[in-house]
Amino acid sequence: MSLLLLAVIVLAVLTVGYLGYGTLIARYYRLDDARTTPAVAKADGVDFVPEKPFALTAQHFSAIAAAGPIAGPILACVSFGWLPCLLWIGLGVVFIGAVHDFSALIASVRHGAHSIAEIAKQNLGKRAGVALLWFIWLALLYVIIAFTQMTAGTFVGKAEEFEGLSTPFNKGGAVAAASTLYLLLALVLGIFQKLWRPPLWLVTVVFVPLTLGCVWLGTRLDSLLVLDVRWWYGLILAYCLIASMLPMWLLQQSRGFLGGFVLYIALGVGVMGLMFGGFKIEQPAMTDAARNWAGAFIPALQGGVGAPPITSLVFPFLFVTIACGACSGFHGLICGGTTSKQVSRESHCKPVAFGAMLMEGFVAVISLATVMILTPAQAAGMTPARIYGDGLAQFLTLLLGKNAFVFCATFGAMAFSTFVFDTLDVSTRLGRYLLQELVGTKSTVSGWIAAGITVGIPMIALVLADPKAYLIFWTLFGTSNQLLAALTLLGVTVWLKRGGRTIWYTLLPMLFVGSITVVALAMQVWLGVRDALEHKWRIAAGFNPTIPNAAVAIALLALAAVFTGEAVKALRAPSPLPSLPT
Repeated sequence: MSLLLLAVIVLAVLTVGYLGYGTLIARYYRLDDARTTPAVAKADGVDFVPEKPFALTAQHFSAIAAAGPIAGPILACVSFGWLPCLLWIGLGVVFIGAVHDFSALIASVRHGAHSIAEIAKQNLGKRAGVALLWFIWLALLYVIIAFTQMTAGTFVGKAEEFEGLSTPFNKGGAVAAASTLYLLLALVLGIFQKLWRPPLWLVTVVFVPLTLGCVWLGTRLDSLLVLDVRWWYGLILAYCLIASMLPMWLLQQSRGFLGGFVLYIALGVGVMGLMFGGFKIEQPAMTDAARNWAGAFIPALQGGVGAPPITSLVFPFLFVTIACGACSGFHGLICGGTTSKQVSRESHCKPVAFGAMLMEGFVAVISLATVMILTPAQAAGMTPARIYGDGLAQFLTLLLGKNAFVFCATFGAMAFSTFVFDTLDVSTRLGRYLLQELVGTKSTVSGWIAAGITVGIPMIALVLADPKAYLIFWTLFGTSNQLLAALTLLGVTVWLKRGGRTIWYTLLPMLFVGSITVVALAMQVWLGVRDALEHKWRIAAGFNPTIPNAAVAIALLALAAVFTGEAVKALRAPSPLPSLPT
């Protein structure tokens, strides 16, 4: 199969998915623009801000499309081959991921723009709501850990492809400078929009080119921000702390708008590379590990010399490694935490949620393509950020020429860090919301404390862990992320059932994803216990993350069990409650 044929097939599947299955799901939810949305009813200029669908889709897309749909497919392709990845992305994003996002958004809009935990509390009871709050908060910690470690890695070090240049060039420094300038530009845009309220076309014409200007200027300032990776951990998390306390109009909306265009440009570049690049597929359709996973299952669990790693098993780790590229519980947090507070009409929920998730699926396919054009030997030892950035740079040079490779490579890596930044500060803001909700206070002081705790724990983990431990953190992140999606779908299913509505389109995906992730968590518990029994407390230059991962996995399983038990009780309730809006 050529990359061109692959792109055509994927685009056809996503288009049919949106027009066909998306329309079917929209009919089940009976979208009604006569309903007043929370963004309109509670407009306060800070958290509740009605937004136009085009701008909101860009913002929502940039918030959900972080490192997940980029790193996950690349890691999974190297481990299992491109064919299993492509099948899961194509089918999973239409029938599970997009349905999850759409369901989470419409449920939040109809519950006053509350979080999915508050929705669970209303429909399943207080115990379920509290259990889900803690589950989400633990999952967010792993989002912050995994994404901070990956982003910091793009800010550090030179790359061999620039060693032949006549003047020294530090790729990491250029990406760091470009990303910093991008965030400053977002602040300027936020202030500009607040004071003068310019038309959308003017903002687009002026600030989108300036975003590309940040990339160019970053290549000229490549030696300005050259720091050790652990310094970047601290600076990134300090940014997250401050950003999570700023009004949404000042940074989050403007940064999301610009980040959306970076995504659109990256998508356009990816389409161009897929269709006109003439690249050959070099990766195998299936690796030996994927073909022989059944025979390797028991040896992987037993461990020992020569045993395959547990995470090399295609079931269940293909699904949780790809993570956000097919289905992401984190998206439900975005839907219920920020996006639902900006939806001005119910009909906008379909393009914003269902549509953006399908676009994320295509981002995952483009990411997959950047590793498919490399041989296994070329991809060995390269980080996902490096593979994606270099692949996007190759695609972009088709348009700009090889003389612009420095700009292209900086843009590719900066695009990766841009996606992650958009998610990191949102994750911190959501963590602040959740902790404040748990203790029942909304004061500014409690907000700073809650945000500080949310970034403080990841900081400790990152400082103590080996810089290359992101692979281990990623596995638990992906598992908790998809189990959160299953729990969200379970909560929506209970809401629909108690309202006398059809439930099969949320129930079946919930059962599928829930089963896979519970198995994956149980296997990670066993891996950590096995390492502890063998006294493997350290790896390379830091502690062994499999052991604390096991403890967190146990906590996640316990919280999921509590939530599921409360859901079963709610489903047995004899009649729907009048307070449940459906």
